[in-house]
Amino acid sequence: MATPITHLFTLMFLFTFFHCTSSLLNPQDEVGFLVELDHDVNMVQSKRCDFSDGKWVYDDSYPLYDPNCPYLSTAVTCQKNGRPDSDYEKWKWKPNACSIPRFDALRFLGNMTRKRIMLVGDSIMRNQWESLVCLVQGVILTGRKKVTYNGPAMAFHAMDFETSIEFFWAPLLVELKKDQGNKRVLHLDLIEENARSWRGVDILVFDSAHWWSHSNNTSSWDYYKEGNSLIKNMNPMVAYQKGLSTWARWVDLNLDPQKTKVIFRSMSPRHNKENGWKCYNQKQPLPFFSLQKHTPEPLVVLQGVLKRMRFPVYLQDITSMTALRRDGHPSVYRNAISQDEKQKQGTDHTSGCSHWCLPGVPDIWNEMLNALL
Repeated sequence: MATPITHLFTLMFLFTFFHCTSSLLNPQDEVGFLVELDHDVNMVQSKRCDFSDGKWVYDDSYPLYDPNCPYLSTAVTCQKNGRPDSDYEKWKWKPNACSIPRFDALRFLGNMTRKRIMLVGDSIMRNQWESLVCLVQGVILTGRKKVTYNGPAMAFHAMDFETSIEFFWAPLLVELKKDQGNKRVLHLDLIEENARSWRGVDILVFDSAHWWSHSNNTSSWDYYKEGNSLIKNMNPMVAYQKGLSTWARWVDLNLDPQKTKVIFRSMSPRHNKENGWKCYNQKQPLPFFSLQKHTPEPLVVLQGVLKRMRFPVYLQDITSMTALRRDGHPSVYRNAISQDEKQKQGTDHTSGCSHWCLPGVPDIWNEMLNALL
């Protein structure tokens, strides 16, 4: 005899199946992809739509989930921390050539049944992981979801769907270790210690850029190492290219594109004072005509590495669209502080302009991810 949980899961599955099937009959809902196999490019590309080319439009039906989602860390709960405005939650991204389907949690979980999804990278990827968990958790019964922790990894489990949404901390992808003299050494050609956790995963989403651009005062290593050579100074983008190439070789040699989908999300721009931006007290997206028309160097490096790969990796380019959203950062609302402290902090470098308030911008990245999957 079926249990109530089993019966609920069956109904959810049937709803998802028929919803997916009927939507495919509408050509406007289709987002098609192919693998280009010419001599220069081996990347998954959209047949119809460049998701990165579009505009932000205000939509009062957003956000997509309750801001009180229990899986959000304090640093991104800007409303709880006293942010007085909330319009930053209500902007959606509209590509010029198509539309991104609104995130449907049941449909997503139905498509991801018995699959492992792993987001690999830095704290901005953790930001995106929290967003994805909050997007799906509302349709799952309380006793049928949980989060587990294992070293650098954490995983949200949707038990009735046998689906896990995981985050793996590897901001540089390659290995960072301490040597016998307690010096921090970044091994540009070693990755297996991290990568062994990526085996057997159905969908891998990577990011890695921010840590590579840290200056000498804020970098997490004392030396680079390549082979037997210990190197004190190296151009950061040369080091980034070497580290990404190590990652690319591992993917090419160890993953099967018939079993694993790989997506690399481009860098999320900072809006801090160092690069001429600021995010404190910003309440609107930037207009398009104010966006500088150049490709950031880390994105150029990433594009070059992906083009040389045999494995079909999809580049999810969110850099330009996200550069317009200086209003979406926590700024001084990373924790609950007094109004006097907020005013004081808003005038100096302590305003947090790298991570994102949730609900907010990373929800749109996940709507794009959902369309790709």
